Amino acid sequence: MRTRGILSGPTPWLVLAVVLCGGAALAHGDVSLHVGQAVADLWAGRRSAGAIILGELRLPRLLLAVFVGGTLGVSGAVLQAYFRNPLADSGVLGISGGGALGAVLVYYTGLSARVPLAMPGAGLLGALGATASLLALSGVRAGPGLLVLAGAALSSLFASLLALTLNLVPSPYAAYEVMHWLMGSLTDRTLHDVAIAAPGIALGLALLFASGPALDALTLGDEVATSMGAVRSGPFGTQTRIVLGVALSVGSAVAVTGTIGFVGLMVPHLLRAQTGNVPSRLLVPSFFGGALLLLIADWLTRLIGGATVQIGVVTALVGAPVFLWQVLRLRRSAL
Repeated sequence: MRTRGILSGPTPWLVLAVVLCGGAALAHGDVSLHVGQAVADLWAGRRSAGAIILGELRLPRLLLAVFVGGTLGVSGAVLQAYFRNPLADSGVLGISGGGALGAVLVYYTGLSARVPLAMPGAGLLGALGATASLLALSGVRAGPGLLVLAGAALSSLFASLLALTLNLVPSPYAAYEVMHWLMGSLTDRTLHDVAIAAPGIALGLALLFASGPALDALTLGDEVATSMGAVRSGPFGTQTRIVLGVALSVGSAVAVTGTIGFVGLMVPHLLRAQTGNVPSRLLVPSFFGGALLLLIADWLTRLIGGATVQIGVVTALVGAPVFLWQVLRLRRSAL
């Protein structure tokens, strides 16, 4: 295999696209901004109209699109490499469902109206609780197959509990609000939401990027990877690091944006051939590819329907055909 630098392949072009799309997202909207002046006012603490729009509306939305999209892209790339299944993403482990359930329960009890940070905090706790349940159910020494079965069981359980919660919501308006949140959105998020999500995302991504060499070794087979010492089992092994990395990063993202699907499925699939099919080389491009996809999806939501169309709906509309095409491709290859 040819050795490539971390910024080779599609990464420079993806970084450039993210910068250009991010700049456009800051400058354009219902009100056009002079970004340079708005940044200067915000930095100086001046409460100009541009500084308020930038600091309270567009900048948090931009940062979350980059961080959340990048997180979903990297988690999808890691899970697909670990399970050796191009259809795997963070939803397969039930972690997204646990985070969504935690946030919805806080909304259902009315605590979110009294404590503004209760909903994202509960979402993060729900994701971590789902992770603990997953590891307890499968065991820290379980293989990928058992881990998938445990994740599928938890996903079904969380989906049932979410449906039960929606069924018990006393007000149709409240049920609508819960469903609206579950579809995923970057609207009306603040820098406080960014601050809540950032530490978990950063720590989770560090664990996922550190798994790159082990993922490369796994392409040679489980026995070879273990004999090379690249893959370790046990409570501090490769599988535990991957699960915790996905839990912290995706759980933190779900806690503030709701569930946004298909990003982790689409991005690695679209970029894999351009990185030589080497898992570790796919991680950085997947981060910027996920960020770019969510920035474009966010622009489409504003173009189509403003606050009425959720970003999760847009990613699902784009991702579902990609998912079906991948299923058909795998079916043809199996014949």
